[in-house]
Amino acid sequence: MDDYSDELDLHRRPTATRPLLGLTVLVVEDSRYACDAMRLLCLRSGARIRRADCIKSARRHLQVYRPSVAIIDLGLPDGSGAELIAELSNASPRIEVILGISGDSFSEDVAMAAGADGFLAKPVESVAVFQSKIISALPPERQPNGPRMVSNDPVRPDPLSYRDDMAHAADVLEERSDGRLLDYLAQFLRGVASSAGDYPLEDAAKDLANARAHGRPIQAVVARVAALLQERLAEKVAI
Repeated sequence: MDDYSDELDLHRRPTATRPLLGLTVLVVEDSRYACDAMRLLCLRSGARIRRADCIKSARRHLQVYRPSVAIIDLGLPDGSGAELIAELSNASPRIEVILGISGDSFSEDVAMAAGADGFLAKPVESVAVFQSKIISALPPERQPNGPRMVSNDPVRPDPLSYRDDMAHAADVLEERSDGRLLDYLAQFLRGVASSAGDYPLEDAAKDLANARAHGRPIQAVVARVAALLQERLAEKVAI
């Protein structure tokens, strides 16, 4: 989309079916599957979406434009999303709405302590929840008036985006050079597998995280994760 069409959208008024018209959402998320869910949620709500897959990329985006909303994953490949949340929360002028997002239950406290206005727990499938989190955090004068008409149908991300995540995880596993990458991989796979309902892979990711946390041998669980990744990459449609 060009700058002219962006400007036109910024002057559109919210409607009952598209209450986020006029808002631009920056999604800082390394999972393509989770990001496709955000894309569908924004599309149904009337918001524009831009994506960054790491903190460095997000900062590069923010040098060029200022979104209305930032939704920031807590586990990113180049650091904690809490760092970016704190940075944006203390900036002046401040982005209107800053939300943390994660599949880990403890991450809500981390996001709120960093200065987030709210938190989204993965998987985010409900259009109503997505809209409410954003609208409730907007300044009163920016909140749309009147009732909203929300579909109860959950969003269903493209299964091919899940396969992209599997390819990314396999690359990380192949190139791992230190424990930090394994910790990132366990967190990444736990979140994306939970969102997709891939319970065998979610369990394997949890086992990897537990082994790392307690200093146990990891060879067997790493081999198990690698085998599950290859199984999913071998399938035409991963889920």
